[in-house]
Amino acid sequence: MNWAAMGTSIRLATVTSLVLAVLALPLAYWLAFSPRRGRHLVEAIVALPLVLPPTVLGFYILVALGPRAPIGSWYAALTGSPLPFTFEGLVVASLVYSLPFAVQPVTGAFRGVDPRLLEASWLLGVSRLGTFFRVVLPQSLRGLITGVVMAFAHTLGEFGVVLMVGGNIEGETRTVSIDIYDQVQALNYAQANTTAVILVVFSFVVLTGVYTLNRSGEDLWQMMPGRVRHSR
Repeated sequence: MNWAAMGTSIRLATVTSLVLAVLALPLAYWLAFSPRRGRHLVEAIVALPLVLPPTVLGFYILVALGPRAPIGSWYAALTGSPLPFTFEGLVVASLVYSLPFAVQPVTGAFRGVDPRLLEASWLLGVSRLGTFFRVVLPQSLRGLITGVVMAFAHTLGEFGVVLMVGGNIEGETRTVSIDIYDQVQALNYAQANTTAVILVVFSFVVLTGVYTLNRSGEDLWQMMPGRVRHSR
């Protein structure tokens, strides 16, 4: 078991999921409540990493972070070092790659907020920002937790994007998925299997926890006293 690679993966997944937790809130709010027609185009762009091959996405991220691109040249001028083949470059690539896994659950949760609660808050004179923190966010916590957990798990198992952008530098950009690939290439199937089993078990536990959380939240909502019931 390559614990250095596992540590890099956990650190990358933690940083990515925490940053996405912040970025997903305003983006998901706009997608859920904006009346503009262009939001469907933005929603499609956010979901694009779900259908693009990781190598294609990784290639274009690598080009965008290169020294000849505006983002890459700006970062190099600011820090004195390039983004490709660094941990920071992996974070940027992971943010793009895992963005839909964080945004989509939060958007769905925002859309599920009862509009009558929003209207009541506005009628009481609460600002939109205050309504967001007092009404929308508390009602959408399960979606936010789901998004963060899914982004973490998805980032932990990245392969194509991180290999394209970060390469395979021990202690810096070698993640656990790349380590499994290296072990298979070296015909070390026993170690590859051990690491793969750990990832399978972890992914299963994460998914079970997410589904349990969502189911428990639905049951709790159904049992709440005073809940408005619609009848035909």
